[in-house]
Amino acid sequence: MARSTTPRLIIAAGGTGGHMFPAQALAEEMLRRGWRVDLSTDQRGARYSDGFPDAVNRRIVRASTPARGGVVGKLGAPFLIAGGVWDALGDMRRDRPAAVAGFGGYPAFPAMAAAQLCRVPCIIHEQNGVLGRVNKLFAKRVAAVACSVWPTELPVGTNAVHIGNPVREAVKDLAEAPYQIGPGDPLNLVVIGGSQGAAVLSRVVPDALSRLPGALRERLSVTHQARAEDAEHVRAAYAEAEIAAEISPFFADVPARLAAAQLVISRSGASSVADISVIGRPSILIPYPHATADHQAANARGLVEAGAAVMVREHEADADRIMAEVQTILDRPNQARTMAEAAASISRPGAQTALADLIETISKGQTP
Repeated sequence: MARSTTPRLIIAAGGTGGHMFPAQALAEEMLRRGWRVDLSTDQRGARYSDGFPDAVNRRIVRASTPARGGVVGKLGAPFLIAGGVWDALGDMRRDRPAAVAGFGGYPAFPAMAAAQLCRVPCIIHEQNGVLGRVNKLFAKRVAAVACSVWPTELPVGTNAVHIGNPVREAVKDLAEAPYQIGPGDPLNLVVIGGSQGAAVLSRVVPDALSRLPGALRERLSVTHQARAEDAEHVRAAYAEAEIAAEISPFFADVPARLAAAQLVISRSGASSVADISVIGRPSILIPYPHATADHQAANARGLVEAGAAVMVREHEADADRIMAEVQTILDRPNQARTMAEAAASISRPGAQTALADLIETISKGQTP
């Protein structure tokens, strides 16, 4: 059978929303440009692929991380990854891609390693202010590292480009959505802990909101992303405080909920920060304290320095502190509007266009 002459891009991404959401944004842009797009990920990543266009071919690879699991899992991980590399090599020899884009995570390793062996042009996209383990392995071997956060800590000799974090079409469509807040208006508050949820937000935020003055509390309507095991506790806490709330482990319409919000309380994962920035909303950011090299704090820094967000370290995030921060923002509409404008001012809604341009450049053998 004759091979297609349409250029093919393989997107290699790990198994969390932080990797998959910007990968989805790139896939949407490359399809618009007439490319064939394949997604290479593992079973966990496939759970976050529902939003990818139907035209994207999903390839489930053998991969694992040696950083987790018991002794058997850690010993078996290299063999699984080697098998994934072998599979990727066979695929690339049958249908050579014009380029490979890696978004990090161990499921990205097989396609990235196979591309290096086949001399296929590669780029990396790093979502955080510190390179992840897999991206760090390949950073000096690829044509360019496209960075979301600037500056990003990089090995000496890396060819780096600052482009921002690509956002999905659903987010881009809501860029700089009008921000409404006024005395007596209903107040929508979104609480998100990234694609995995966050136990600390479920433990602290309902208690914090219950301590707000009654006149403010009765105006609240809360969207709270909570892990399944925390949902009943969170639901009961809001009910006891007589706060209207919708609780779920996952919301498919997060962009629309952010656009309707007057305030966001969130972890500072790269995709969450990008979505908040592009839509333009005030936020209280609580970085995950165990993130590699404290990269979630680095992610939050741009919004904080712009005056668009307040960063609260997890060990300081008790109910009284969060309550005080929420009240300060919501009781001062002018300040809240200024924060929303500041968030939008530092966003990069065209990041996926810049990343797609970069891929087309390297696919032609040109230096970015």
